[in-house]
Amino acid sequence: MMLGLRKQGLSCNFCKYTVHSSCANKNHTPCVRTFVRSKAEIGCSAHDWISADCESNKCQICHKKIKILTGQRCAWCQSMRHTDCVPLGSSHCDCGSLQHHILPPWAICAVDQADCISVSGLGETHLGNITSEGHFLQIFPVMDTNPLLVFVNPKSGGKQGKRVLRKFQYLLNPRQVYNLDNGGPNPGLQFFQNLQAFRVLVCGGDGTVGWVLDAIDKANMAIRPPVAILPLGTGNDLARCLNWGGGYEGTDLTEILKQIEESRSIQMDRWSLRVAPVDDADEGDPVPNDIINNYFSIGVDASIAHQFHVMREKHPQKFNSRARNKLWYFQLATSETISASCRNLKDCLSIECCGVPVDLSRLSLEGVAVLNIPSMHGGSNLWGETKSAEKPKTWQEVRVDPEALQTCSQDMSDELLEVVGLESVLEMGQIYTGLKSKAHRLAQAAHITVRTCKTLPMQVDGEPWMQPPCTIHITHKNQANMLTAPAAKSVGCLFK
Repeated sequence: MMLGLRKQGLSCNFCKYTVHSSCANKNHTPCVRTFVRSKAEIGCSAHDWISADCESNKCQICHKKIKILTGQRCAWCQSMRHTDCVPLGSSHCDCGSLQHHILPPWAICAVDQADCISVSGLGETHLGNITSEGHFLQIFPVMDTNPLLVFVNPKSGGKQGKRVLRKFQYLLNPRQVYNLDNGGPNPGLQFFQNLQAFRVLVCGGDGTVGWVLDAIDKANMAIRPPVAILPLGTGNDLARCLNWGGGYEGTDLTEILKQIEESRSIQMDRWSLRVAPVDDADEGDPVPNDIINNYFSIGVDASIAHQFHVMREKHPQKFNSRARNKLWYFQLATSETISASCRNLKDCLSIECCGVPVDLSRLSLEGVAVLNIPSMHGGSNLWGETKSAEKPKTWQEVRVDPEALQTCSQDMSDELLEVVGLESVLEMGQIYTGLKSKAHRLAQAAHITVRTCKTLPMQVDGEPWMQPPCTIHITHKNQANMLTAPAAKSVGCLFK
């Protein structure tokens, strides 16, 4: 028995085989297979039986209750049988309730390097895709399968990321679950490159989602897979817009997988961000990203995000949970309210939309935000709602007229960006709590140019930096294939 006040021993993430730490190197039952070694076995589905606690469950063959230590469970379809009944039933396995997500072992085969197909742009074969004997693992498409490629950022959500990684390795084939700390997204994309139909699940914050979308872009894949999100970050604005919720709350992951099965695909605009300094000698922070997925902003909110970023870099132990991070944001926002470091922002920048100047003289602004999605600051809709009856029917490259802007709605796939102005931290709080319906609508356009004349705080998708005087060009890049959850079913995720 494993006795003690604390957790004792080691457990296999996949088959749950459990041993004392001192017994780990002794001979033990081999783990279930995750791939086949012969091409003759490709497509030949078969149960993989492991000893399991099946007490009080009924045997699939004799329909009698299974007593303790007398049962076995299939690692893929989860069906249970008495040990003596295992050879009596069919060996065919349909992967059970998760058959639409599991990459079964009979779809993965060990091949020699000469037979391994590779695609340029994904780098060398990752060690995780090579067997201990030096054979390369390759996926061979099996009929009626649409497996899920899972990327997990173990640093997201405090300790949540590591727990989610272990759970998915248990529920699915561990060969389809990737730790982003081990080589990023490329090893997984490389492994799945032969499939014509698969889906991607990104477990992390908005920054992690952007990382994976960039990798899909650079991989030059013939078919870009649709991407779902399990929100583990702090703001999770993109996940909110796609109905995946504002934060994962620990619900059974099989419920999340059911949501993915019921999800639908939509297109999301992605934008190129080009920053040209006025003086190359001015040394500012490096621009964290040249792609906008969610939003870009200058001023008060970027100042708060930059202060948060600097503190987190110095004291990472103080930022180990979503709740604690939000408390820090509140404290920094209170300090910014008092200091008002970005007052008179209109004197420091100018904005052009498709060559048309935006009039900032009528407003006293401390921040300007360029929006691609209807969520910012962890759930604030800065553009606000527009009644369907008021929406214009024709697409226009640019709109700056204040009255016309009141009838313009947001759409993440319309190849247009929305520009809004923020008066203060107080206004940001009013919008977040619903006391105010929206920020000041300044423009809607397909191309935006911003010129600044002093060093200002900026952020792109939550990643802040300090930028000396510059000219910023924002243009349309492409569209990403995203999955949106059923609106009425956001199981296991916290909303604002």
